[in-house]
Amino acid sequence: MQKKAIDFWVGVFVLLGAASLLFLALKAGNMSSFSFDKTYDVTAKFDNIGGLKPNAAVKSAGVVVGRVTEIKFDDKSFQASVNLRMEQRYQFPKDSSAKILTAGLLGENYIGLEAGGDVKNLAAGDKISMTQSAVILENMISQFLFSKAADGKEEKK
Repeated sequence: MQKKAIDFWVGVFVLLGAASLLFLALKAGNMSSFSFDKTYDVTAKFDNIGGLKPNAAVKSAGVVVGRVTEIKFDDKSFQASVNLRMEQRYQFPKDSSAKILTAGLLGENYIGLEAGGDVKNLAAGDKISMTQSAVILENMISQFLFSKAADGKEEKK
């Protein structure tokens, strides 16, 4: 009788361990935010998306209001076309702007939405026309170095 009780508690412990591993795997893969709310899709085009990945958050005022569902290359405009799945309960004006931001200095990329002032709201299939591409750290460093090198040449003259 004592052995069955121990076997039972070992089994419970193993199940809890497996459930916690599943939770951590979903959290690490950014998949833990499944939602059954109604959604609508909008698109935005960017010159450079940096490290943006599918399923990245779409945030406004720090609140997750949607997710990136698909990233494609548009060979006509030579831009990245990003499909955003927005939750229906969050409505944004048609003239809202989107920019690719980074969580922290070297964190993951996400899309930040800023509401505009239009009276009409975005609907399924609409396009966000005002976008700002990702800031690439390597480009900023190289611009800084080139500007310092140019300053040094002017001082020698």
